[in-house]
Amino acid sequence: MCRIFGYFNAAATPHDMRTVAALQRHGGPDATGMSLTPGCGLGSNRLAVVDLDGGEQPYGRGGPVQVVFNGEIYNHEELRGRLEGLGHTLPDHCDGSVLPALYLEYGEDFTEHLDGMYALALLDSRGDVPRLLLATDHIGMKPLYYRWDAGARSLCFSSELPALLAFGDVGARVRESALEAYLATRTPFGTRTVYEDVEVLEAGTTWTCELGGAPRVRRRPADACPGPAEDGFSAARQVRRSLRSEVGRLLVADVPVALIASGGLDSSLVTALAAEYGPVDTFNLAYRGTWPFDERHFAREVAERAGATHHQVEIDPADFPALLEETVWHLGQPNADPIALSSYVLFRAVRDAGFTVALTGDAADEVFGGYARMRHAAESAAAGSDWSAAYLDSLSAAPASLREGLYTEAYRAYARENPALPAGAREDLLHGPGSVLDRVTRFELESRLPAYHLRRVDHLSMASSVEARIPFAQRSVVALGRGLRDHQRIQGGQVKRTLYAAAAGLLPESVLSRPKQPFTLPVTAMLRPGTSLWEYARDMLAPARVAAAGQLDGRAVETLLAGQAERPDDTAATALWALLVHEVWHEQFRRSARRSSDAGAAPGGFRPMAVAA
Repeated sequence: MCRIFGYFNAAATPHDMRTVAALQRHGGPDATGMSLTPGCGLGSNRLAVVDLDGGEQPYGRGGPVQVVFNGEIYNHEELRGRLEGLGHTLPDHCDGSVLPALYLEYGEDFTEHLDGMYALALLDSRGDVPRLLLATDHIGMKPLYYRWDAGARSLCFSSELPALLAFGDVGARVRESALEAYLATRTPFGTRTVYEDVEVLEAGTTWTCELGGAPRVRRRPADACPGPAEDGFSAARQVRRSLRSEVGRLLVADVPVALIASGGLDSSLVTALAAEYGPVDTFNLAYRGTWPFDERHFAREVAERAGATHHQVEIDPADFPALLEETVWHLGQPNADPIALSSYVLFRAVRDAGFTVALTGDAADEVFGGYARMRHAAESAAAGSDWSAAYLDSLSAAPASLREGLYTEAYRAYARENPALPAGAREDLLHGPGSVLDRVTRFELESRLPAYHLRRVDHLSMASSVEARIPFAQRSVVALGRGLRDHQRIQGGQVKRTLYAAAAGLLPESVLSRPKQPFTLPVTAMLRPGTSLWEYARDMLAPARVAAAGQLDGRAVETLLAGQAERPDDTAATALWALLVHEVWHEQFRRSARRSSDAGAAPGGFRPMAVAA
C-alpha cells in the first residue's frame, strides 16, 4: 500500500516532488522513491505490508517500463508463477513487483489480470515517444486525482487532493457548482472534485497518453455476473462461500491485521468469517457519555462469540472541533457524512495499537441492497408512484426545498440550471435499462460508493498509515451481488435478504434481528446548545462568514441554527453539519489553495483514548 504522485510533459522541480511526497507521507511512511527524467516524474510513498524488505518503487527502475502503485494485488503469487514461467525475472516477492512484467506481456490489457484494489501510473519508454498509463481498480477503492492541462498537454497526479495542490497553480479556482453538488449528494460525484481543474479517475478506467499527445480514456467493462441461483438458499450459500474465501485472502499480510467491528451485520459477518482462520482483534468506536445509537454492546457480543480480542475506543465529544479540522484536511474536499470523524479516530486507534491492516464491512449495502432508500424506491415504483424525488432527497445533506431556502437568489437560479449529478449517471438512474432497483443499485455501486464511501475510507485510514481492506468490494462478491434478482435483494420490507441468509448461524440472533442503523456520529443529539460542537458551529456559521462567498444566505443559516436550538431535528442537524464541514474546508483550502505547499502536515495532533481490551 502506498501513495503515488508524478507528472508527465510538465515542468516540475525535485522540490515540487518532495513537497508532494511530504504532504502525503502519512499514507506511506516507510520509504519514498522517485524517478525523474526530462518532463516526466514518478514518485511513491510506501506503506510496507507485503515483503517488508522488498517493494522498492518505482517498480522496474532502470528498465523501459516503470510503475508506481497504490493498493494490493491479492493474486500476485499466481501472477508471479505465470510470469516466471514465461521467462520474466522478478526482483522480490512484493505484490506490485509483477506489474512491469505483466504489462510487457499483455500491454494495456494487463489490468484484466489483476485481482485487488489499486491506482497505478506506468511510464513506457520503449518507443521514440514516452507513454504514460494510469489505471484504477474495478470499483474505485484506491483514488487517483489529476490535473490535465489540455493547452500544454501536461499532467500531474497524486493519491490525495491536498498533495496535488502543491503542483503549481492546481486548484486555484473552485467550481461554481461545487456547493450545490455537495449539499445535493454530500460530496462531488463522477470525475468532478470541488476544483475546476482537478478530476478523479473513475473506477475501472485506463487513461493513456503519449508525450505531447491527447489522452485516451477507456472505461473497462464490469465483470460478468454469474447466473443467479434460483432459490434463496443457493444464492446465500454462494455468497457465504465467496465471502469466506475473500476474507481469507485479505487476511494475508506480513504485518498485523485487525477488524473494524461496528456491531452491525456487515462488519460482524466479516469478523465471524475471519475468526475461522485464527485469532482476531476487533475495534469498535463509541462516544464518551450517554448518546443514542450506541452499538458497543453489539460489537462486544460479536467479538466474544468469535473469540476475538476486543478493543473499545472512545472519543470525548469535547474534542470534536479539533478532530473535524484534521478530518477535513485529510479528505481535501467536503464530505458531509459524520462518520468521517469517527472513522478518522478509529483508524488512528488501530495504528496506535500496532496494526497496519484493517478489514471493514463497507460496500455491503450497495452490493446487496441494504439502504432504506433503495427499498422505498422499489416499493414506490411497484405501486406506480414517483420514486425519484424522494430518492434524490435521501442522498442529500439538505433536501431540495431546504437547499433553495439557504441560497442567495442568484445562486438559487444558478443551481436550478446546473444539476448536481453528472448527466450520464442521472440519465441512467432515471431512464436506464432494468428495473428501478437495478438502476438504483447500479447508481449506488458506480457513482455513490466510490465518491462518498471508498475515497473517505481510503483517506482516513491512510491518514494513520493503515491499509483498509474491503471484502464486500472484491470482484467475486460484487459480481454475485450484481447478479441477484430484485426479490433476492429486497422483498416484503426486508433489505439485504441474501446477505442475512448467508449470515444465519454465524452471528448472534441479537445482531441478525436488530433494526439497521448506520455506524455514525449521533449528530442531532450532539449538535445542540451546551456542547463544544454547538459553540464551534455557531462561530463557524456566523451569518457574515457563510455569506462572504455570495452563495449562502447568512440569515437563512442563522434561522436554521435557531430552529435546531429550539427543536432538534435530524434534517436540520444534517444540513448544519454539512455546512460546518464546508466552512471548515473553506478555511483550510479556499483561502490558502496557493499556499498549500507550506502546510506540510495535517493540523492538530489529537490521539483518541483507547480502553484496554
